[in-house]
Amino acid sequence: MSYNMFSLEGKVALVTGGAYGIGFAMAEALALAGAKIAFNCRGDEHMRVAKEEYAKSGIEAKGYICDVTKEDQVKEMIADIEKTMGTIDILVNNAGIIKRIPMHEMSTEDFKEVIDIDLNAPFIMSKAVIPGMIKKGHGKIINICSMMSELGRETVSAYAAAKGGLKMLTKNIASEYGEYNIQCNGIGPGYIATPQTQPLRETQPDGSRHPFDQFIISKTPAARWGKPEDLAGPAVFLASDASDFVNGHILYVDGGILAYIGKQPK
Repeated sequence: MSYNMFSLEGKVALVTGGAYGIGFAMAEALALAGAKIAFNCRGDEHMRVAKEEYAKSGIEAKGYICDVTKEDQVKEMIADIEKTMGTIDILVNNAGIIKRIPMHEMSTEDFKEVIDIDLNAPFIMSKAVIPGMIKKGHGKIINICSMMSELGRETVSAYAAAKGGLKMLTKNIASEYGEYNIQCNGIGPGYIATPQTQPLRETQPDGSRHPFDQFIISKTPAARWGKPEDLAGPAVFLASDASDFVNGHILYVDGGILAYIGKQPK
């Protein structure tokens, strides 16, 4: 009898912010590997569109309207998933926002909102699923970090602070719960071609690349933007038995940006 260490057959996976973009792509990959999928979003319209997209992909996914920064809502969602689908085996903390505002112009309220969604919410979500994972004797938590977990950049002070914190939360969950056969790792996407980044990739009236597009291509050894499906393999790996001795690691899926100093000016 053959053993597929990448199989997620019979596993229950919860992907926060799994309605679209990279969250949807990772949820789809986990489903194709055999997992039963639950996801959340905060709005009815996103939920309607997401259900249509999951149906198109032939995936039976259970969707929840849930604000992951609200502990009472999270507890209610987790309880329902455990009741209707089973104990959560895989948690992907994907929900996040970014506000591109120069730090000296950013309000404290905006800063706090980014920290709340990008850092506090993964704490709340992880805290909610860990007891069930301890009881079951295994679990996988995947935090969606960022290149901004390692690098600074103009206008993203709150995002970089949150994603840097998420990197360390990932390492601490691994440290604290590894003895219970719980692995907590992160994925750090590079620049991914999604509808949200489409304006940054539009061809200019003179036929040239958008300046930001030129910048990203010049900084990426792969010489292209990432695709949502580029995150599929890493997500399945970190959710599967194949990564049972991988813990506290951030896997950067960035086409080599973090390894590259950049081209010498001509």
